[in-house]
Amino acid sequence: MSGKNYKTIESSLIHGGIYGDELTGAVNVPIYQTSTYEQQALGENKGWEYSRTGNPTRAALEALIAELEGGTAGFAFGSGMAALTAVISLFKSGDKIVISSNVYGGTFRVLDKIFKNFGISYSIEDTTDLAALDKKITADVKAILVETPANPLLTITDLVGIAKIAKKHGILSIVDNTFMTPYLQRPIENGIDIVVHSATKYLGGHSDVVAGLAVVHDKELAERLAFIQNATGGVLGPFDSFLLIRGIKTLGVRLDRHTENALKIAKWLEKNEAIKKVYYPGLPDAQGYEINKKQAKNGGAMISFELKEKYCHKKFFRSLKLIALAESLGGVESLACHPASMTHASIPREIREKVGITDGLIRLSVGIEGVDDLIADLSQAIESSEK
Repeated sequence: MSGKNYKTIESSLIHGGIYGDELTGAVNVPIYQTSTYEQQALGENKGWEYSRTGNPTRAALEALIAELEGGTAGFAFGSGMAALTAVISLFKSGDKIVISSNVYGGTFRVLDKIFKNFGISYSIEDTTDLAALDKKITADVKAILVETPANPLLTITDLVGIAKIAKKHGILSIVDNTFMTPYLQRPIENGIDIVVHSATKYLGGHSDVVAGLAVVHDKELAERLAFIQNATGGVLGPFDSFLLIRGIKTLGVRLDRHTENALKIAKWLEKNEAIKKVYYPGLPDAQGYEINKKQAKNGGAMISFELKEKYCHKKFFRSLKLIALAESLGGVESLACHPASMTHASIPREIREKVGITDGLIRLSVGIEGVDDLIADLSQAIESSEK
């Protein structure tokens, strides 16, 4: 039962990709918990040989994310970092990748500590300044990798502008779309070549699966990435693929609640006298607000903020009752984290502080709880954090 082109993404979330099971009529794709497949004769099979190369449950997920992102092909990996690692493996020694000035710490770490050993270099640039960025594209640069909104300062980069610069110089454009998902933002429609996700986050949505996805816009890239996926083997297993398909079905209704809560909390934080600065692209005075409005449905559900000097962030975290202090994001439950010592600890302090990832920065993944309960918890934690 193949997916169709639906008028709304809400329908595609549920019925897209490979829907159901032709053999039994089941509305859910079965979990094909097998490593190998019996072949009819030498060189003859039913389309499946070995589950590293291909598995029907994983194939259904890959078809689904490709349809949702508007790409040619999708690929499922064991984690977001495994997906990103496979994408970076498209490049060779002597190539350089330009990255945004604030990205997930794991992205920086894999480039700085792993791929640098193989001769793939990187440079950190302000991707919000397109004119300046264009001048930084030297002959050895082969890709621009951005997050928008960026982690953790929610910086907005113009996707159309990045795509134009990449095409002008004959290089690839790569976007980590974890924070937005295809429900809120579709980079390939803006000319981007490759989209990656930590599907652990909003796509899974329940903090019960670790997974990564990549989507490419053309056949040539699809063939290259398929080879890397099979050759390196960091694939997602069938049970986790099933969980991810199940999570994606409710992505729309979850994100509607996530983002509704986030906007209310961001407005409340903006008026709170204890708050020094709020980072949320859904606020009209936020950096990149107009650009984000053009390329995304709304501001998303991630908020970062800084307490004023008379408040202690350590006391704040200790005082939280409903909101959990934890790594990750995008689950139904609200999570708070300290980027400087958690998600971005692998980035050297001087780089963190230069871009604004201070010791006082707090990142909030807004869940789908009652917003009044979340505001009450934030309020009492802020009051308890006064020095």
